[in-house]
Amino acid sequence: MKRFYKSVTAEKQPDGSAIVLLDGRRLKTPAKADFVLPGLALGEAVAAEWAAQGNEIKPHEMPLTRLAATAIDRVQAAPRHAAEEVVRYGDTDLLSYRADEPPELAARQAQEWQPILDWFRERYDVQIAVTSGIVAVKQPAELQPRLTRICATLDAFRLTALHPATGATGSVVLGLALLEGAIDAATAHRLGLLDELFQVERWGEDEEAAARRAALRSELDAVQRFLALLNAQG
Repeated sequence: MKRFYKSVTAEKQPDGSAIVLLDGRRLKTPAKADFVLPGLALGEAVAAEWAAQGNEIKPHEMPLTRLAATAIDRVQAAPRHAAEEVVRYGDTDLLSYRADEPPELAARQAQEWQPILDWFRERYDVQIAVTSGIVAVKQPAELQPRLTRICATLDAFRLTALHPATGATGSVVLGLALLEGAIDAATAHRLGLLDELFQVERWGEDEEAAARRAALRSELDAVQRFLALLNAQG
């Protein structure tokens, strides 16, 4: 799509929210809803993405805009659906499954993953069960209700951030740790791809896999920035 505007501004509203104006007209979401953001910090960052566009508008260069639009168009309208997708990861969380071999990988998983599992237990008062090999592990009965309650406390924008963070890492534990600032995007990315990175060390790099990992890192970086901007508005 060709750029159809010249000026971009963000404007704070009396209630503390913010809107983005393209040539003085309010930005709309893809579903034609009002693009209302929780505060000016995020509003200015979204406006900067639109201002940075050249003759062609490239949505893939506007991750904050995409996250905000998803929150408004999809998650605000159906928060239960987004929450259920996050909660489902609890039963198959990446951090629950340790390798039997090689022992070097098993040791690295224990060293890197256990502190985050300990954080989760202390923060939410529920223990994630851990197994080794390919045998499925049964999680505590209280885990899914606890995750459901956690998601219910989140506004649409933070739930929107949690969803891709969980999906990109394969772990609701890592997603929540990133959401709450217990880890950063780089750590979430490394822990979520620990097994794959171990194989890279042993066997070398694959160009296609490297590109996929870079895309996941960009997604997590965008989530981290999105959360920082949300938190900046109090």
